[in-house]
Amino acid sequence: MALLDFFLSRKKPTANIAKERLQIIVAERRRGDNEPHYLPQLKREILEVICKYVQIDPDMVTVQLEHKGDDISVLELNVTLPETDDGK
Repeated sequence: MALLDFFLSRKKPTANIAKERLQIIVAERRRGDNEPHYLPQLKREILEVICKYVQIDPDMVTVQLEHKGDDISVLELNVTLPETDDGK
């Protein structure tokens, strides 16, 4: 019976997959619309300071601003530093 099920396999619910993907895209766009105008400049300046001490790729720095309420915002900064080969 399993062999028969293999050949008569049902199609995956592509509508559900498309809906999930669309929800992700809409959420990303909404997040981008709420960002303050200074956030890209802030990221560039933080990257410049970090590059004074260690060479990193600009894609290794992410800056996100979350709104936790009407009067609370959280600025999250993630920096992926390269591994050092000094044996420490």
